[in-house]
Amino acid sequence: MEINTILSDFPILRREVNGHRLVYLDNAATSLTPEPVVAAIADAYRNHKSNVHRGIHTLSQETTTLMERSRECVARFIGAASSSSIVFTRGTTEAINLVAATISRNWDADAEVIVTAMEHHSNIVPWQLAGAKLRVIPLMPDGSLDMAAVEGLFSTRTRLMAVAHVSNVLGTVNPVAQLVAIAHRHGVPILVDGAQAVAHMPVDVQAIDCDYYAFSAHKMYGPTGVGVLYGKPEALAQLPPYQGGGEMVDKVTFEHTTFEDAPLRFEAGTPNFVDILAMPAAIGYIEGLGWDTISATEHALLQRAVAGLSAIEGVRLIGTAPGKDAVLSFVVEGGSSYDVGLLLDRLGIAVRTGHHCAQPLMEALGITGTVRASFAPYNTMEDVDAFVAAVSKVVRMLS
Repeated sequence: MEINTILSDFPILRREVNGHRLVYLDNAATSLTPEPVVAAIADAYRNHKSNVHRGIHTLSQETTTLMERSRECVARFIGAASSSSIVFTRGTTEAINLVAATISRNWDADAEVIVTAMEHHSNIVPWQLAGAKLRVIPLMPDGSLDMAAVEGLFSTRTRLMAVAHVSNVLGTVNPVAQLVAIAHRHGVPILVDGAQAVAHMPVDVQAIDCDYYAFSAHKMYGPTGVGVLYGKPEALAQLPPYQGGGEMVDKVTFEHTTFEDAPLRFEAGTPNFVDILAMPAAIGYIEGLGWDTISATEHALLQRAVAGLSAIEGVRLIGTAPGKDAVLSFVVEGGSSYDVGLLLDRLGIAVRTGHHCAQPLMEALGITGTVRASFAPYNTMEDVDAFVAAVSKVVRMLS
């Protein structure tokens, strides 16, 4: 698509903030939502607001069909062999918690889970709540994984590996297929947190060969409140029910209950079917842009931003791994990330500040937080230039 066509799909970008044109660079936290997705949500409310899977009347049957088409669309998008491998959740966080709460029910007290030093809290805390001890893959100075250390973390107590596909702080793209192969050689299943990957690169879960893959719609131009857990059929079959209620049951008596097969076994209660119905529109938008366009655009934006910030005295970039994704973290000498973010906001620049739900990573890096700019195809070179100029101005203000 031509850039003006893309921009026309995001009316929010015509806003002014504090008297300046909005430059939205907080895409790693949540992406903006294009008009076709908004229209799909509105259409679902206007024409398909009827509970799914339970009614015999026409509206319920139609909505059920549309929801299952969404499931099929998601399966195709990530290369899953069957839509029955797709479980709808409220987000990446719930998807990971689902696996942690169920797979761990038969773990013993000395169970261990291998994670990376760059994990989001959502891929740390659920395993701690499950009672596991965490073994951590350390980082190299550029923010890439120390792959030489991976093998030594496995033991007879290892029950799972759980790793980010892409770091939300560093932009590092981890070699997940290689990590999967290592885990499987040790007979250990692996979960991949794909929240920061699915909007930026094609994902093929069968090629990766992961046992579980989790992501959220709101980071890929879709609605909020929808997440996806992919699981291999045999992996999902091993998990007991996550929550109890309607829809996930086969037969209920006061003495005994039997449960549906996956994915329904993990979807207790009325799902967020209105927003689930909008998932094909979000996926269609990404596919309409095309992976080549997305990759080329985001890479060019990142390179321009890196060059611009590197020329500003007092700015230090955090995370320089080769092939990194469209995320740029930095610190400013003499200024907290919070102060820098507030000053940038006064200039119309929306960025994320703080520890980004990755406190252990910040501790490993020896810092308390960063300023993070993250890019999307609706960002422009003018956005990057405005951002770099604003950072330069803020640095002068703080010096």
